[in-house]
Amino acid sequence: MTLIELFSTPEAWISLATLASLEIVLGIDNIVFISILAGKLPVEQRKLATQLGLGLALISRLALLASLSWVMSLSTPLFSVFDHGISGRDLILIGGGLFLMAKATFEIYDKVEAQHEAGGAAAAKAALVPVLIQIMILDIVFSLDSVITAIGMVDHLAIMVIAVLLAIIVMLVFAVPIGRFVEKHPSIKILALSFLVMIGMLLLAEGTGQHFNKGYVYFAMAFSLVIELLNMRYRRKHRLIAPSDPPPATA
Repeated sequence: MTLIELFSTPEAWISLATLASLEIVLGIDNIVFISILAGKLPVEQRKLATQLGLGLALISRLALLASLSWVMSLSTPLFSVFDHGISGRDLILIGGGLFLMAKATFEIYDKVEAQHEAGGAAAAKAALVPVLIQIMILDIVFSLDSVITAIGMVDHLAIMVIAVLLAIIVMLVFAVPIGRFVEKHPSIKILALSFLVMIGMLLLAEGTGQHFNKGYVYFAMAFSLVIELLNMRYRRKHRLIAPSDPPPATA
């Protein structure tokens, strides 16, 4: 079936719109993680790291889509633990979840508790290559989740590829502004890191056979974000209307 024949039916357009929307939502994890890691780089390298990170995410997704039979074989149990079959997909999700939880927890500690150079000097910036390696590791985990979702929803490979491309384009457009916003507001950064800990726990749970609806996590994150934005607006307004300190009394 050609693309023209495929997209001559409304069902194909509905499938594309639904899958692309879901891929964009699933890509939130990727954007937040890339934004936080890119924020540790020198300013002039952040945009490049973000673009390369999303480029790696695109390559990972397309490579997995090109090897559907291998992806499907990952669901075959390799061994059992407490009567639960552990597959290759489960091992990837468990490893990715543990990595994400450890990385996000370390970043929270670094922002909240760690003592940097005395005198207020900034901590040393990270190097580009190690940051890209960390992004690539999580890209593989997020891509596997994304591709398996696509396989479960759509039967045509062309629709999957187009949906992934559309999602990556949207992520490219919004990743840099989101990264700047997160880096500019420390409270949002801590909130985003906490969100990554939750996603890591969700990946770990899925890898051990416990399935949860991600919609609850995204709703909780969205609700927390709205509350924090209201708090930021309140604090900014309070600073603007706060009276200045009275002049010192004269003798």
